[in-house]
Amino acid sequence: MSEPDAGDFADMALVLHEEPDVEQTLERVVEYAQQATVCDDAGLMLLHGGGRIETTGATDPRVGKADELQTTLEEGPGRAAIETRASVLVEDTATDPRWPAWGPQVADLGLRSALSVRLHTGRTTLGTLNLYGHRPGMFDDDDTDVAEIFGRHASIALASAREEDGLRQAIGARHVIGLAQGILMERYGVDADRAFAVLRRYSRNSNVKLRVVAERVIATGRLPDEP
Repeated sequence: MSEPDAGDFADMALVLHEEPDVEQTLERVVEYAQQATVCDDAGLMLLHGGGRIETTGATDPRVGKADELQTTLEEGPGRAAIETRASVLVEDTATDPRWPAWGPQVADLGLRSALSVRLHTGRTTLGTLNLYGHRPGMFDDDDTDVAEIFGRHASIALASAREEDGLRQAIGARHVIGLAQGILMERYGVDADRAFAVLRRYSRNSNVKLRVVAERVIATGRLPDEP
């Protein structure tokens, strides 16, 4: 396709922001990456707490395998993009000396070029968008510029989706805990603060999340260890 213009990117950004949850946002990001860049395939690697990297979203199973290899082998352009906070271009996966274990295995998959773009908001790294080509020399500096523009839109959409998802979960948790408090208040004749303290004590003693304890109270009408 022809190189996307500002209007194309604006349309893509609008659709990305309208996706209802994180999972569908991720699916749309890799789909649009193929339209916005010259890549043959695309995949996503997300960075979680503790430095854990998760492979999620791919336009082809080979891409999922290539990204998983970056995690298991602890090398590859996506990991490098996270560490250096800069885009990483691979002219030929079969001969690039930077990743001697990852490169030849990915070349055997038929993925000969790669371009990894860091997804981030401010100083927070969300992960990387990994673009792949079926022939060597697929990407150049101009392609990197285009991929980084798309990556900025994708980063904002992903961060927003994560925030909204977190808010929904928090609201849901508060609702569940409130229902459990009401059950304990009625059953034991205690006030709201005392009911919450009881739930929190059971959560700590059993090493179970507070929401899980509350769900058990709602399901059974009593505390977890009551006969």
